[in-house]
Amino acid sequence: MNKFLIVGLGNIGDEYANTRHNIGFIVLDAVAQDAGVTFTTDRYAAVTRFRLKGRTFILIKPSTYMNLSGKAVKYWMVKEEIEAEDMLVISDDVDLELGAFRIKPKGSGGSHNGLNSIIEQLGTSDFPRFRIGIGNDYARGFQVDYVLGRWTRHEEAALIPRIRLAAEAVKSFGLAGINLTMTSYNNK
Repeated sequence: MNKFLIVGLGNIGDEYANTRHNIGFIVLDAVAQDAGVTFTTDRYAAVTRFRLKGRTFILIKPSTYMNLSGKAVKYWMVKEEIEAEDMLVISDDVDLELGAFRIKPKGSGGSHNGLNSIIEQLGTSDFPRFRIGIGNDYARGFQVDYVLGRWTRHEEAALIPRIRLAAEAVKSFGLAGINLTMTSYNNK
């Protein structure tokens, strides 16, 4: 298959722009910028697409809010006839240090409501995911405030080069496959 669905998880609306939970949206914006394409509003998502070396990348930013991300993902997988192994889901992870990458071919949703919604809708957890660390510098009981909070200046400065690298990893997924992408970008 030469067609890939790349899903960036986040929440729509100005109040969520540039927040830790929206790292998936931020990475897709960087990928789209590199490709010279822009997002348009479509059913359940902001969508764009581009071709690179004979492969089609379909980027979606679900408009269903994080907790219902699975609805958008399932719709676009069916519409575009994409198999689970040809989809990459990008999400934030509080269990990873700021800017750390973990790319895996499958896994659980853990405490991430967006990933759990996708698993529930698809009936499987066997799909590639790209978790990006947002750190966990919050007091007990304040995780929601932290993940929905905006980046500090220090965090933004540390993340800028990581976002560029994440955009390269997304393209690698479609061009080189999950295994080589994991080898090239995990722990980098």
